[in-house]
Amino acid sequence: MSGPPSGMTHSMAMRVYYEDTDASGIVYYANYLKFAERGRTEMMRELGFAHSGIVAESGIVFTVRRLSADYQAPARLDDALSVDTRIVEIGAATLSLDQRICRDGVVLVALDVLVACVGHDGRPRRVPVGLRAALNSSAHSSVLPSIVLKTP
Repeated sequence: MSGPPSGMTHSMAMRVYYEDTDASGIVYYANYLKFAERGRTEMMRELGFAHSGIVAESGIVFTVRRLSADYQAPARLDDALSVDTRIVEIGAATLSLDQRICRDGVVLVALDVLVACVGHDGRPRRVPVGLRAALNSSAHSSVLPSIVLKTP
């Protein structure tokens, strides 16, 4: 792994909808993974790297290689949540991320995620140079603005 650009955190606001919950009004555990995916996707988009553009330009896609989730408290119907994503380390072909899903600053779910860059053949590919530069330059900022779309 090349270096820890610690400090960069992206925050995405969201709301819990009926479709996210089970019969008791609590968020179904697998939906937190969807929330985290949205947070990672919006972080990339704010840096100017929509997934569709990366695929079109480089043939690279991102896949979750490893994930651990610590479910600490439930989210409920209509809760306002934030999905906070921090880059922990940028490797040659991986991104190590720390994600937190919070309500009013209280962590509900903590996720450690390792995302791999792969080609359509499933083989590892290097993190694109432009993306690496954007991630490293953003590391000097403590918080990225939330949901500012730089790409369509």
